[in-house]
Amino acid sequence: MSWRRLLGVLAVAALLAGAGTGLLRSSAPDPDTDPVRTIAAGLRCPACQGESVADSQSPIAAAMRQAVADQLARGRSPAEIRRWFVERYGDEVLADPPARGLPLLLWAVPALALLGAGAAAVRTLRPPRRRASAAAAVGSAPAGVAARRVWWLSCAAVVALVAAVAVVAGRLEDAQPQAPPADPVAVTLQLARELEQQQRYDAAAELYRDALRELPDDGVQLRLAFALLRAGDAAGAERTAREVLTRSPDSPDGLLVLGLAQRSTRPEEAPQTLRRFLTVAPRHPAAEEISRLVDG
Repeated sequence: MSWRRLLGVLAVAALLAGAGTGLLRSSAPDPDTDPVRTIAAGLRCPACQGESVADSQSPIAAAMRQAVADQLARGRSPAEIRRWFVERYGDEVLADPPARGLPLLLWAVPALALLGAGAAAVRTLRPPRRRASAAAAVGSAPAGVAARRVWWLSCAAVVALVAAVAVVAGRLEDAQPQAPPADPVAVTLQLARELEQQQRYDAAAELYRDALRELPDDGVQLRLAFALLRAGDAAGAERTAREVLTRSPDSPDGLLVLGLAQRSTRPEEAPQTLRRFLTVAPRHPAAEEISRLVDG
Protein backbone atom coordinates (compact mmCIF):
# COMPACT_ATOMS: atom_id res chain seq x y z
CA MET A 1 0.00 0.00 0.00
CA SER A 2 1.45 3.35 -1.02
CA TRP A 3 1.93 6.13 1.47
CA ARG A 4 -0.77 8.18 -0.24
CA ARG A 5 -3.28 5.41 0.11
CA LEU A 6 -2.23 4.83 3.72
CA LEU A 7 -2.66 8.53 4.43
CA GLY A 8 -6.11 8.44 2.86
CA VAL A 9 -7.13 5.44 4.96
CA LEU A 10 -5.95 7.17 8.14
CA ALA A 11 -7.90 10.30 7.22
CA VAL A 12 -11.03 8.26 6.58
CA ALA A 13 -10.57 6.41 9.89
CA ALA A 14 -10.25 9.70 11.77
CA LEU A 15 -13.35 11.02 10.05
CA LEU A 16 -15.30 7.88 10.90
CA ALA A 17 -14.18 8.09 14.53
CA GLY A 18 -15.20 11.75 14.82
CA ALA A 19 -18.57 11.25 13.20
CA GLY A 20 -19.24 8.14 15.26
CA THR A 21 -18.43 10.04 18.45
CA GLY A 22 -20.93 12.73 17.46
CA LEU A 23 -23.63 10.15 16.91
CA LEU A 24 -22.88 8.36 20.17
CA ARG A 25 -23.01 11.60 22.15
CA SER A 26 -26.36 12.50 20.65
CA SER A 27 -27.92 9.11 21.37
CA ALA A 28 -26.10 7.88 24.48
CA PRO A 29 -28.52 6.69 27.18
CA ASP A 30 -28.58 8.28 30.59
CA PRO A 31 -26.55 6.14 32.99
CA ASP A 32 -28.99 6.96 35.78
CA THR A 33 -30.62 3.74 36.94
CA ASP A 34 -33.60 5.33 38.73
CA PRO A 35 -36.42 5.28 36.12
CA VAL A 36 -38.33 8.13 37.80
CA ARG A 37 -35.26 10.36 37.86
CA THR A 38 -34.29 9.37 34.32
CA ILE A 39 -37.68 10.41 32.93
CA ALA A 40 -37.87 13.50 35.17
CA ALA A 41 -34.45 14.62 33.91
CA GLY A 42 -35.99 14.90 30.44
CA LEU A 43 -38.75 17.23 31.65
CA ARG A 44 -38.35 20.96 32.18
CA CYS A 45 -39.55 22.44 35.46
CA PRO A 46 -42.05 25.18 34.47
CA ALA A 47 -41.50 27.13 37.69
CA CYS A 48 -37.68 27.12 37.57
CA GLN A 49 -34.97 28.70 35.47
CA GLY A 50 -32.96 26.08 33.62
CA GLU A 51 -33.70 23.22 36.01
CA SER A 52 -35.10 19.83 35.16
CA VAL A 53 -37.93 18.21 37.09
CA ALA A 54 -35.37 15.74 38.47
CA ASP A 55 -33.21 18.49 40.02
CA SER A 56 -35.78 21.08 41.09
CA GLN A 57 -36.99 21.25 44.68
CA SER A 58 -40.15 23.20 43.84
CA PRO A 59 -43.57 21.74 44.75
CA ILE A 60 -44.61 21.59 41.10
CA ALA A 61 -41.51 19.52 40.26
CA ALA A 62 -42.28 17.20 43.17
CA ALA A 63 -45.82 16.76 41.85
CA MET A 64 -44.50 16.04 38.36
CA ARG A 65 -42.08 13.44 39.74
CA GLN A 66 -44.97 11.84 41.58
CA ALA A 67 -46.99 11.79 38.36
CA VAL A 68 -44.09 10.00 36.66
CA ALA A 69 -43.87 7.46 39.48
CA ASP A 70 -47.63 6.86 39.40
CA GLN A 71 -47.61 6.20 35.68
CA LEU A 72 -44.60 3.89 35.90
CA ALA A 73 -46.50 1.94 38.56
CA ARG A 74 -49.36 1.57 36.08
CA GLY A 75 -46.99 -0.02 33.59
CA ARG A 76 -46.58 2.88 31.18
CA SER A 77 -43.36 3.18 29.21
CA PRO A 78 -41.07 6.25 29.37
CA ALA A 79 -42.18 7.25 25.86
CA GLU A 80 -45.86 7.05 26.89
CA ILE A 81 -45.20 9.15 29.99
CA ARG A 82 -43.38 11.83 28.01
CA ARG A 83 -46.25 11.86 25.49
CA TRP A 84 -48.71 12.26 28.41
CA PHE A 85 -46.90 15.42 29.54
CA VAL A 86 -46.59 16.79 25.99
CA GLU A 87 -50.32 16.29 25.33
CA ARG A 88 -51.13 18.40 28.38
CA TYR A 89 -48.40 21.04 28.38
CA GLY A 90 -46.91 21.04 24.88
CA ASP A 91 -43.37 20.35 23.64
CA GLU A 92 -42.09 23.11 25.94
CA VAL A 93 -42.29 20.73 28.90
CA LEU A 94 -39.52 18.59 27.39
CA ALA A 95 -35.93 19.44 28.31
CA ASP A 96 -34.93 18.47 24.75
CA PRO A 97 -37.84 19.19 22.39
CA PRO A 98 -38.02 17.24 19.11
CA ALA A 99 -35.17 18.12 16.75
CA ARG A 100 -36.18 20.62 14.09
CA GLY A 101 -34.15 22.90 11.84
CA LEU A 102 -30.56 23.31 13.04
CA PRO A 103 -30.58 20.58 15.75
CA LEU A 104 -31.81 18.08 13.19
CA LEU A 105 -29.06 19.20 10.79
CA LEU A 106 -26.41 18.81 13.48
CA TRP A 107 -27.56 15.25 14.07
CA ALA A 108 -27.82 14.38 10.39
CA VAL A 109 -24.43 15.69 9.27
CA PRO A 110 -22.37 13.08 11.19
CA ALA A 111 -24.61 10.35 9.78
CA LEU A 112 -24.10 11.62 6.24
CA ALA A 113 -20.38 11.90 6.90
CA LEU A 114 -20.32 8.28 8.06
CA LEU A 115 -22.04 7.12 4.89
CA GLY A 116 -19.86 9.20 2.60
CA ALA A 117 -16.60 8.30 4.30
CA GLY A 118 -17.54 4.64 4.45
CA ALA A 119 -18.26 4.54 0.73
CA ALA A 120 -14.97 6.29 0.03
CA ALA A 121 -13.08 3.85 2.24
CA VAL A 122 -14.62 0.85 0.50
CA ARG A 123 -13.72 2.29 -2.89
CA THR A 124 -10.16 3.02 -1.80
CA LEU A 125 -9.43 -0.30 -0.10
CA ARG A 126 -10.95 -2.43 -2.84
CA PRO A 127 -8.08 -4.30 -4.57
CA PRO A 128 -7.61 -3.21 -8.20
CA ARG A 129 -8.84 -5.60 -10.86
CA ARG A 130 -6.25 -7.35 -12.93
CA ARG A 131 -5.77 -5.69 -16.17
CA ALA A 132 -6.24 -7.83 -19.22
CA SER A 133 -3.17 -6.43 -20.87
CA ALA A 134 -0.45 -3.92 -20.41
CA ALA A 135 -2.16 -1.74 -22.97
CA ALA A 136 -5.36 -1.75 -20.97
CA ALA A 137 -3.40 -0.88 -17.84
CA VAL A 138 -1.72 2.01 -19.58
CA GLY A 139 -5.05 3.16 -21.00
CA SER A 140 -6.67 3.12 -17.59
CA ALA A 141 -3.94 5.15 -15.91
CA PRO A 142 -5.48 8.56 -16.66
CA ALA A 143 -8.85 7.28 -15.46
CA GLY A 144 -7.23 6.01 -12.25
CA VAL A 145 -5.63 9.37 -11.63
CA ALA A 146 -8.97 11.09 -12.19
CA ALA A 147 -10.72 8.67 -9.84
CA ARG A 148 -8.16 9.31 -7.12
CA ARG A 149 -8.57 13.04 -7.63
CA VAL A 150 -12.35 12.74 -7.25
CA TRP A 151 -11.88 10.63 -4.14
CA TRP A 152 -9.58 13.18 -2.53
CA LEU A 153 -11.95 15.99 -3.38
CA SER A 154 -14.87 14.02 -1.90
CA CYS A 155 -12.96 13.39 1.33
CA ALA A 156 -11.97 17.03 1.55
CA ALA A 157 -15.59 18.09 1.00
CA VAL A 158 -16.88 15.78 3.74
CA VAL A 159 -14.19 16.92 6.18
CA ALA A 160 -14.94 20.56 5.36
CA LEU A 161 -18.67 19.97 5.89
CA VAL A 162 -18.18 18.39 9.31
CA ALA A 163 -15.67 21.07 10.33
CA ALA A 164 -17.96 23.87 9.18
CA VAL A 165 -20.89 22.49 11.15
CA ALA A 166 -18.71 22.05 14.24
CA VAL A 167 -17.40 25.63 14.06
CA VAL A 168 -20.64 27.40 13.16
CA ALA A 169 -23.00 25.28 15.27
CA GLY A 170 -22.39 27.15 18.50
CA ARG A 171 -23.03 30.55 16.94
CA LEU A 172 -26.15 29.43 15.13
CA GLU A 173 -27.46 27.64 18.19
CA ASP A 174 -27.03 30.79 20.28
CA ALA A 175 -28.96 32.73 17.65
CA GLN A 176 -31.87 30.30 17.76
CA PRO A 177 -34.72 31.58 19.97
CA GLN A 178 -35.21 29.37 22.99
CA ALA A 179 -38.65 27.82 23.35
CA PRO A 180 -40.53 29.48 26.21
CA PRO A 181 -41.18 27.21 29.18
CA ALA A 182 -44.64 25.87 29.77
CA ASP A 183 -46.89 28.23 31.74
CA PRO A 184 -46.14 27.28 35.37
CA VAL A 185 -49.60 28.25 36.62
CA ALA A 186 -51.35 26.19 33.94
CA VAL A 187 -49.13 23.20 34.70
CA THR A 188 -49.72 23.59 38.45
CA LEU A 189 -53.50 23.74 38.03
CA GLN A 190 -53.54 20.73 35.72
CA LEU A 191 -51.45 18.70 38.16
CA ALA A 192 -53.71 19.75 41.03
CA ARG A 193 -56.77 18.56 39.12
CA GLU A 194 -55.00 15.26 38.38
CA LEU A 195 -54.34 14.86 42.11
CA GLU A 196 -57.98 15.58 42.92
CA GLN A 197 -59.05 12.86 40.51
CA GLN A 198 -56.76 10.52 42.44
CA GLN A 199 -58.43 11.70 45.68
CA ARG A 200 -55.14 13.10 46.97
CA TYR A 201 -56.73 16.28 48.21
CA ASP A 202 -53.96 17.42 50.59
CA ALA A 203 -51.39 17.39 47.77
CA ALA A 204 -53.86 19.09 45.43
CA ALA A 205 -54.46 21.84 48.00
CA GLU A 206 -50.72 22.54 48.19
CA LEU A 207 -50.55 23.00 44.44
CA TYR A 208 -53.61 25.25 44.44
CA ARG A 209 -51.88 27.41 47.05
CA ASP A 210 -48.81 27.65 44.82
CA ALA A 211 -50.96 28.63 41.84
CA LEU A 212 -52.82 31.18 43.95
CA ARG A 213 -49.57 32.93 44.88
CA GLU A 214 -48.80 33.39 41.18
CA LEU A 215 -52.38 34.04 40.05
CA PRO A 216 -54.70 35.61 42.65
CA ASP A 217 -58.03 34.46 41.24
CA ASP A 218 -61.38 33.60 42.82
CA GLY A 219 -61.71 30.48 40.68
CA VAL A 220 -58.37 29.12 41.88
CA GLN A 221 -59.20 30.05 45.47
CA LEU A 222 -62.50 28.17 45.27
CA ARG A 223 -60.70 25.11 43.89
CA LEU A 224 -58.46 25.36 46.94
CA ALA A 225 -61.51 25.61 49.21
CA PHE A 226 -63.08 22.50 47.64
CA ALA A 227 -59.80 20.57 48.00
CA LEU A 228 -59.50 21.58 51.66
CA LEU A 229 -63.09 20.53 52.30
CA ARG A 230 -62.53 17.12 50.72
CA ALA A 231 -59.27 16.74 52.64
CA GLY A 232 -61.20 17.17 55.90
CA ASP A 233 -59.96 20.69 56.67
CA ALA A 234 -63.38 22.30 57.15
CA ALA A 235 -61.95 25.31 58.99
CA GLY A 236 -59.50 26.01 56.17
CA ALA A 237 -62.25 25.60 53.59
CA GLU A 238 -64.53 28.00 55.49
CA ARG A 239 -61.80 30.61 55.80
CA THR A 240 -60.91 30.36 52.11
CA ALA A 241 -64.54 30.56 50.99
CA ARG A 242 -65.16 33.63 53.18
CA GLU A 243 -62.26 35.42 51.48
CA VAL A 244 -63.95 34.89 48.12
CA LEU A 245 -67.35 35.96 49.45
CA THR A 246 -65.81 39.16 50.80
CA ARG A 247 -65.11 40.15 47.21
CA SER A 248 -68.11 38.41 45.60
CA PRO A 249 -70.94 38.06 48.15
CA ASP A 250 -73.21 36.14 45.75
CA SER A 251 -70.63 33.65 44.50
CA PRO A 252 -72.58 30.36 44.20
CA ASP A 253 -69.55 28.14 44.70
CA GLY A 254 -68.36 30.31 47.56
CA LEU A 255 -71.72 29.91 49.33
CA LEU A 256 -71.75 26.19 48.57
CA VAL A 257 -68.31 25.53 50.08
CA LEU A 258 -69.01 27.81 53.03
CA GLY A 259 -72.30 26.07 53.82
CA LEU A 260 -70.80 22.59 53.55
CA ALA A 261 -67.83 23.59 55.70
CA GLN A 262 -70.14 25.13 58.31
CA ARG A 263 -71.84 21.78 58.79
CA SER A 264 -68.65 20.86 60.68
CA THR A 265 -67.55 24.25 62.04
CA ARG A 266 -70.86 26.08 62.65
CA PRO A 267 -73.75 23.61 62.33
CA GLU A 268 -76.32 26.18 63.39
CA GLU A 269 -75.39 28.53 60.51
CA ALA A 270 -75.01 25.93 57.76
CA PRO A 271 -78.74 25.62 56.77
CA GLN A 272 -79.10 29.37 56.31
CA THR A 273 -75.96 29.57 54.15
CA LEU A 274 -77.06 26.64 52.01
CA ARG A 275 -80.56 28.10 51.54
CA ARG A 276 -78.97 31.31 50.38
CA PHE A 277 -76.94 29.25 47.91
CA LEU A 278 -80.18 27.73 46.55
CA THR A 279 -81.71 31.19 46.21
CA VAL A 280 -78.71 32.57 44.33
CA ALA A 281 -78.15 29.54 42.08
CA PRO A 282 -81.31 27.41 41.81
CA ARG A 283 -80.02 25.76 38.61
CA HIS A 284 -76.58 24.91 39.96
CA PRO A 285 -75.58 21.26 39.33
CA ALA A 286 -75.44 20.69 43.10
CA ALA A 287 -78.76 22.44 43.83
CA GLU A 288 -80.91 19.29 43.88
CA GLU A 289 -78.64 17.44 46.28
CA ILE A 290 -78.27 20.47 48.56
CA SER A 291 -82.05 20.93 48.57
CA ARG A 292 -82.50 17.35 49.79
CA LEU A 293 -79.78 17.91 52.39
CA VAL A 294 -81.41 21.07 53.76
CA ASP A 295 -84.98 19.75 53.70
CA GLY A 296 -83.99 16.40 55.19
